[in-house]
Amino acid sequence: MIGAMTVVKINAITVPASSGDELARRFAARAGAVDSQDGFEGFELLKPVDERTTWLVVTRWRDEESFQAWMGSPAFGHGHRSAPERQGAPAQAPVGVSSELWSYEIAGGSGGASAGR
Repeated sequence: MIGAMTVVKINAITVPASSGDELARRFAARAGAVDSQDGFEGFELLKPVDERTTWLVVTRWRDEESFQAWMGSPAFGHGHRSAPERQGAPAQAPVGVSSELWSYEIAGGSGGASAGR
């Protein structure tokens, strides 16, 4: 159940059309890195299905403090390095050409078919 205080952070990452698969691969390689973080409620990686080249990383947090604690944690830095980098290899080149962080709170909506379970 999404709580009333939930905050949503959207990292809008613009990638060259040819690099989207690599972005998805990198996210899959570090799946679960944030799952145990206090206050983390879930995330989705959204792939554009039209001509856009901006992917959205949508994360939900119990509150702003939980998100800021994650950003400042050693786990954040660790989770944002590739597996080879964590073994001492050189850093991989960024896939994205730009990114923006958008912050929202949930103002309304519907639980859909799973509401009330």
